[in-house]
Amino acid sequence: MQKVKLHSVAVLGFAVSAMVQVQAQDRKLNVLFISVDDLNNDLGCYGSPIVKSPNIDRLASRGILFNKAYCQFPLSSPSRSSLLTGYTPDKTQIYELQTHFRKIIPDIVTLPQLYKRQGYNVTRVGKIFHYGVPGQIGTSGLDDPESWDKVVNPIGRDKTEESLIVNHTPRRGLGSSLSYLIADGEDEEQTDGIVATEAIRLLEEHKDEPFFLAVGFYRPHTPYIAPRKYFDLYPLETIPLAPVVENDWEDIPEAALFTRPANWGLPDDKLREAKRAYYAAVSFMDAQVGRVLDALDRLNLTDRTIVVLWSDHGYHLGEHGQWMKQSLFEKSARVPLIISVPDGVKGKVSERTVELLDIYPTLAALNYLSLPNRQDGNDLSPLLKNPSAQWTHPAYTQVRRGQGESVFMGRSVRTEDWRYTEWDEGRAGTELYDHVKDPNEYVNLANLPEYREIVKELSILLHKRYR
Repeated sequence: MQKVKLHSVAVLGFAVSAMVQVQAQDRKLNVLFISVDDLNNDLGCYGSPIVKSPNIDRLASRGILFNKAYCQFPLSSPSRSSLLTGYTPDKTQIYELQTHFRKIIPDIVTLPQLYKRQGYNVTRVGKIFHYGVPGQIGTSGLDDPESWDKVVNPIGRDKTEESLIVNHTPRRGLGSSLSYLIADGEDEEQTDGIVATEAIRLLEEHKDEPFFLAVGFYRPHTPYIAPRKYFDLYPLETIPLAPVVENDWEDIPEAALFTRPANWGLPDDKLREAKRAYYAAVSFMDAQVGRVLDALDRLNLTDRTIVVLWSDHGYHLGEHGQWMKQSLFEKSARVPLIISVPDGVKGKVSERTVELLDIYPTLAALNYLSLPNRQDGNDLSPLLKNPSAQWTHPAYTQVRRGQGESVFMGRSVRTEDWRYTEWDEGRAGTELYDHVKDPNEYVNLANLPEYREIVKELSILLHKRYR
């Protein structure tokens, strides 16, 4: 008799569990998928005492802020191709800005395509897959048509007024320069302002059906452009420059350095102007994020929409004399990542090491969608429930160096306490940084005998991904 009761309870429990899962599957949560181009972690919610980012801060108060999130490749197309396919750069084989990932993996199901197959309205506004900024603004660039039901390619005054831009590095193209414009006119006339306007229109249009809305902002990508009021937030004399550490480069492998000479040889006043302009562009972009979040609230969509905000990689502003991306230092590899889930934990910070690769399996899991491919990332759902949950996954970042037959990779692994990097499998140098004692990565410990065992341990961990 007891066995019958236990069996009945088990059957009942299974039925209830199945019913709950069916109800959860029927309750399709929308996804607002916000991408920001070249945004580092200089934000109020990440502890910046300077940068004014009230709207991204507001989003962080609604969800989980990942304090140790990392890109897989600090360059736009490799990073975005990896995130949106759920594959590492070595699987997509995208290491530059020209090749489309479908030339390598033609049948891959991308993250938005997965939602499209489930009957969601899936729309892109702005830059999600790669295309060049500012050269390809207004086009689809390296977009993936199979991923979307509809696309919008905005173009604003920032594109049509490029002749007014101040470029402190005229030998570099605008997309890789220290250049800026204090723009006239209103927010809504700029490309990012149009992105927000179109996103709001689409929220209004599709508020009564399940949607995956990808909103890709262009700023703060160079040229750093924002209306004057955002520059006014940052008086030039208040902008601190990155510290100059004596003999900083002496223990760093040559391959580790992207910007040569340091700071491209610019004087402090030009560097300060560039950094101010970057921060102005951040605050301008933040205001556009705020417009979209306001619309989400106004349309009563917040309680049934997952919101994810991410950047494709970090960004140097003079640290180690470096600017922009394409390094394996923390400032280039680390990214902002915020995930807000209806009825989820709010206003918490996770210190676990996570990757942009993790977004795909996480968004699949949150809406009970079966993964069409074996993803390389990990479902972050346990950390969304408990940001301090046990987590044993390190984060990996790689970058390419050299030309022609002399091309080689730099590969880095980040744990909660350490960063370890090998250039050309160690032949071009190694780096080890203790992030507890040296979060700015000024002292390379890799060649010190007392750290031999740490190097060995982390090298094994590195090669678990890159074997």
